[in-house]
Amino acid sequence: MHLSRRNYVLIGSALLVTVALGLAGATYAVRSDRVTLPAATPIHVTLDQALASNQSRSGDHFEATVSEPVIVEGKTVIPQGAQAKGLVVESHKSGRLKGVARLHLELVSVEVSGENYPLRTTSAFRRGGDHKKRNIALIGGGAGAGTVVGVIAAGGKGALIGGPVGAGAGTAVAFLTGKKDIRLPPETSLTFKLAEPVTIRPKG
Repeated sequence: MHLSRRNYVLIGSALLVTVALGLAGATYAVRSDRVTLPAATPIHVTLDQALASNQSRSGDHFEATVSEPVIVEGKTVIPQGAQAKGLVVESHKSGRLKGVARLHLELVSVEVSGENYPLRTTSAFRRGGDHKKRNIALIGGGAGAGTVVGVIAAGGKGALIGGPVGAGAGTAVAFLTGKKDIRLPPETSLTFKLAEPVTIRPKG
């Protein structure tokens, strides 16, 4: 049968439409098996390594393991045991007499079914204890002890000498014992929340 040029054009157009629809269907199928986790979704992990405010540095990376599955509509999107990576955003060690320790962590990625997904999360933040009350007690106690020693050694006049000496001794005790760094051993549980949505293709 002889086909006119017009027939060829119509057949070609039909084929193009068919191919386009097939590609669109394939694309939809690929996208439909992905799940988007909304912002504020919690991700619970345990540390695979120790972190400490006096050892970790800002910019260091750390390894963690997802401790609870992330489930959406009955489907496990991030399984328990998935490997995650984190970043030490800020690490500040404790001073002896002042300077509070800080440790500021974020998750940056999670691996699901062999594929690595970048994450943006809120921070897990730890702050060390305050020195002030403890140091005042130590320094004050040292001053009192020095005053008593001065009185015994030299009477009333010795009190004027012993007091400053005792205060110095109290300060030395605070200096030697006053650090309050943050230490997170392996298996420490931490919770992060997504700062923005992430789309993941769940296993199976």
